[in-house]
Formats: sequence, structure tokens, C-alpha cells
Amino acid sequence: MAERGVIEGVFLSTALDLQELFADALAPHAETIRLRHPHQIEDPEAIRFALCWRPADDAFKPYPNLRLASSIAAGVDSIINCPSLPGDALVTRVRDENQGDVMAGFAAWHVVWHHRNMRHHIVHEAKHEWARLVSADLRPPRETPVGILGFGLMGRAIARAVRAMGFPVIAAVRHHPGDNAMPGIAFESGKGAAERVAEQASILINVLPLTPATRGLLDLDFFNRMPKGSALIQLGRGEHLIEDALLKALDSGRIASASLDVFDIEPLPPEHPFWADDRVLVTPHQASDCSPRLMARQLARAVQDMAAGRIPETVVDRADGY
Repeated sequence: MAERGVIEGVFLSTALDLQELFADALAPHAETIRLRHPHQIEDPEAIRFALCWRPADDAFKPYPNLRLASSIAAGVDSIINCPSLPGDALVTRVRDENQGDVMAGFAAWHVVWHHRNMRHHIVHEAKHEWARLVSADLRPPRETPVGILGFGLMGRAIARAVRAMGFPVIAAVRHHPGDNAMPGIAFESGKGAAERVAEQASILINVLPLTPATRGLLDLDFFNRMPKGSALIQLGRGEHLIEDALLKALDSGRIASASLDVFDIEPLPPEHPFWADDRVLVTPHQASDCSPRLMARQLARAVQDMAAGRIPETVVDRADGY
């Protein structure tokens, strides 16, 4: 049976003030949903949904009637893996085609950064030095395979962008897309697909979701499978990467350079060795952003669907993590 009136929700985050960030975007939906901080909730039993980003382990405990937990972005791993999330709660995420395009542009920029060794120019510009790179070792794009781990909305958008620049693309997928395959994209599927992609990739882009199977995937054994002198573009989740393993792979020359946008601890501590490593480019978890207004619209629609007993279009499979 559909619920009447305003549906009550709560902001749950250990990292961000979601009310401050999204109050303006949520305002047009005030007749449908209302969200407040936990300390403002008089009746926890009235809470039916939560807007989340990295909730505390016990964040959901006070709300026995909560039936939906929504992420503010595409990532849902911190919600799905939260110990207090009710077993029957729906988990939703933002689905934004524009977000995929934003991510694709970011990834493509980093492909060029590594392929053309653009750091060289940044370093010499700061010294006011005209220092051309010797191009004898430059391989053309068509001889520089790019591997993609994760082939959802983000992975497909990245594949299109990178392929358009002339790079061969190999993607790891759970099941081969068959007739729905993208033209010009090769696939490795099934068990060991990520490792087989790594073995072929001169530049590897990770946009996998975080699941028990992918946690810690990027370890020393994984890096040692890659061609010597490869590059890593890490845009998935910080927990995918074993950081000490990457440092060892960089020192051995197995990995020549890396772009890192996500980390196990965020913000990345100032004393972390990645900051001072010329082989590593650090960005502050900003490979892609979604529209706050789109997030608010999708949240309101998902909450209304939940209240009416319907499955929201933005729901994720909690077992798969996406």
C-alpha cells in the first residue's frame, strides 16, 4: 500500500555533511520526502529511507522501519558492506549517462598522460626549459593496448572514448556480451578475466565495483602479470589496491607510472609516499561527479517507488554490488 504524506528520511555519512551539500537540490521535493540529521530525528521508527555516503558501521541500527538506502553517487560498496544495513533494505545508486561521459574524459586524459609521458613537460615547464622528448620509444596508439576492468556504465563510456583515440581496448567482463558487444572492443570473460586483461594491457584502467572478489585484486602477483613498463589508472575503489604492492611494482619497473584517484584512507594522509613519488599522479577522488539535482530527483522517485511497493529503477543487486 502506498504511503501518504511526506516520507521521512535521514542523512547518514561519516565523511560529508550531506544536508549542507544537497539542501538546495532536495528543496523542490519537500512535499514528497524530508531528510534530517540523526540528532534531529524525534521518532526513529518513522524513518523509511536514508541518503548515504560512507555510513558508520552502526548507522542503521536506530531505524527499524528503514527500507531503502540510497547512495549520493554511483558507488554503493560502503552501504552494502555496512554491518547494520537491514537485510531487506533496497539499495539504490545514481544512474547518470553524463556521469559516464565525465569519467570517460578523465580516463582518456590519463591515458594520454601516461602514453606521452606528459609529466616530463610539466617538470621542464616549471624550470623554464625547452626539453623535447626523444620519440624513438614512442609506440603509436594502435600498438598500445588499453585494458579496462569493470564494464558497466563507466567502463563502456571509457571504452568508447579510448577506442576513438586509436587504442586497442580489452575489457574484463563476467559474461561475454555476444551480439551486444561493442564494435572494436575485445573481451575476456569468466574466471580469471581480469588477470588475462592485465597480461595484455600496456595501460590498465580499473573501474570495478568493490565486492569480496575484487577487494585487494591489485596486488603484487597481479602487477607481475602486466607487461614491463605498464601504467595503472586506478579509478575504482581504494580497497582494490594493495598500496605497498604498487610501490614495489614501481620500484621494480614492472609498473612505470600510475594515476590514483581513490584510496583506502581518504583524504590521503599528507605523509603518504604517493604524494612525493614522481611516478604517481594523485587526484582527490574526483574522476566523476553527478548532478545534485539528478540525484535528488532519482532519490525522490526511488522513495516513492519503495513506498508504493515497487522496485526502483536505480536499485542495485546487493550480492553483485552494482
